[in-house]
Amino acid sequence: METSGFSNGQPPTNSPKGEKSYRDSAQSHAGGSTIPSLPLGGDGGGLVLSARNLTKSYGKVQALRGLTFTVKEGELYGIIGPDGAGKTTLFRILTTLLAADGGDATVDGLDVAGDYREIRRRIGYMPGRFSLYQDLSVEENLEFFATIFNTTISENYHLVEDIYRQIEPFRKRKAGKLSGGMKQKLALCCALIHAPRVLFLDEPTTGVDPVSRVEFWEMLRKLKERYGITVVVSTPYMDEATLCDRIALIQDGEFLRIDTPRGIISSYGDTLWAVRSDGMHRLLDDLRAYDDTLTAFSFGETYHVTVKNTARPQAMTAYLEGLGHGAVSVLPADATIEDCFMSLMKKGGKE
Repeated sequence: METSGFSNGQPPTNSPKGEKSYRDSAQSHAGGSTIPSLPLGGDGGGLVLSARNLTKSYGKVQALRGLTFTVKEGELYGIIGPDGAGKTTLFRILTTLLAADGGDATVDGLDVAGDYREIRRRIGYMPGRFSLYQDLSVEENLEFFATIFNTTISENYHLVEDIYRQIEPFRKRKAGKLSGGMKQKLALCCALIHAPRVLFLDEPTTGVDPVSRVEFWEMLRKLKERYGITVVVSTPYMDEATLCDRIALIQDGEFLRIDTPRGIISSYGDTLWAVRSDGMHRLLDDLRAYDDTLTAFSFGETYHVTVKNTARPQAMTAYLEGLGHGAVSVLPADATIEDCFMSLMKKGGKE
């Protein structure tokens, strides 16, 4: 079983210590406001992660096609792309769980192939699939992961306190019986309990309700701002991209663009309209049949349509009304990360 603690052993047979307050125990640890200082490796220049020309294939399928990027210390860095784009393969290589076919990568200045034992001590990893021990309780899982890293919950309680408080009422409940949002919070606690320098989160909000998604990203922001933890997170949700400091848009194992969310959006150069009518069920086909339409796809309660520079909203409105659409609205729209991603895919753009 793959776990955030990189353990190949079995879960403990004896239950951890029973009733106690981690909050009270934590008061005796004087250094509870910052992450222990680990020496930076050879990257220097504030870089905590560097990858160059990473490749990986599964048979005839190329999962990664020469990925190159860097992550700065203390950065919240997002890998954004749909399922099957190569995100999980990339994360497994960076967390030393999978060997790349080509290229090289360092984490905290250490080589992912040669220094994997030390890297595993310095990072936290939360896989996309819930991988904690489901037959252990919340507190047993947390005690177990603290133990295998030779630390205690009370020693690093300051890192997980805000998160653990939300699941503490369920500390005796088996992990397999938790809701999706609670499972993610427990997994994050287990990935943090040894005070990692770098936190890798593979699609942490997939399958989680919207409220829990918002709460989870707020927790990541606090970890970055309070403790300077470098966070590398992947997600298929384009709306989460704006919550990162920088992002890499990935598709078919290649990066389409790397920049800040604002930088990517500001580079969008297409004419974009938001279109709706009282016949939304047939509107998309009619929009795609329009001569001036370049692309059209669903976006919330409207369709986002890119058009030729010579197109005019009045002409599109007349066209749709001529096809029997009523209450037609054709308005200029501000581009989002999703619009940029769709545009880059169509143009074959690559950073």
